[in-house]
Amino acid sequence: MVVAAAALVLVGCADGGKAASSAGPGSLAGAPVESFTVARLGGGSAGVTDFHGKVLLVNLWASWCPPCRQEMPDLERFSRKAAKDGVEVLGVNEGESAQTAAAFAKTAGVTFPILLDQQQRYGAAYGALGLPTTVFVRRDGTVSEAVDGPLTYDQMQAKAKRAEGSK
Repeated sequence: MVVAAAALVLVGCADGGKAASSAGPGSLAGAPVESFTVARLGGGSAGVTDFHGKVLLVNLWASWCPPCRQEMPDLERFSRKAAKDGVEVLGVNEGESAQTAAAFAKTAGVTFPILLDQQQRYGAAYGALGLPTTVFVRRDGTVSEAVDGPLTYDQMQAKAKRAEGSK
């Protein structure tokens, strides 16, 4: 029982009991990235493919998720540094209201774009087994790699470099 609980903490926040649509996000490598047009925090709408031509770090998160909250400062730091190298960070809030996502983003000092996926289509399409889930997308719109669970700043850098250099 303790081992099972520890495994859940290591993976990240559970998805509320919903079954994942695949064996996890790792199976996405090499595939075209899925995109859905959803509301964008601050107004308008967008989808992941609106950022085509850039290396992307797409991070699925929610404010109620402790690993997401812990990862956010590294995501923001990475976003500020990586933008100079042509890498874009895109947050995708899973299932929360615009007000909840905005309040958390403000408190956390988030400056990168946030999409509001209230129907959690990105989580289902990316095979998220929990939150956070991060997908690295090459400039050509294909997935370089995807990971369930929180990443450190150094891991973000290494995975983005691989996405920049991979075909």
